[in-house]
Amino acid sequence: MLAITPIYAALVGFIFLALSVNVVRARIKHRVSVGDGGEKLVIKAMRAQANCAEYAPITLLLIAMAELQGGPAWLIHLLGALILIGRAIHAYGFGITPQIVPLRKNGMYLTFAVLFVGSLTNLILAFCS
Repeated sequence: MLAITPIYAALVGFIFLALSVNVVRARIKHRVSVGDGGEKLVIKAMRAQANCAEYAPITLLLIAMAELQGGPAWLIHLLGALILIGRAIHAYGFGITPQIVPLRKNGMYLTFAVLFVGSLTNLILAFCS
């Protein structure tokens, strides 16, 4: 049973919700119904949301699988916290104008760390059980 991962999935879900609302606001502001209308702020809002949509599912899936395989709670919490922090600072650094590039980069580093450690953890747990 999953007890830890749902906490982080819910918190990352709130980040995704905020990014989605930001897309809607940008479209309303620039009167864009479909697509980006060539508006830079709409494109930026859409890419911030899409970036979260691209990385959050696989990282949360890796964390959930590690938890289901009996991975240590401290590691599940660590991976969850890292993806939460990584996605939050990436979204903020990317979404603000002008961008805060160090936040964006560090957010991606944390995301890549979760991808790597989560993948490695799942392999170790699968082969050692």
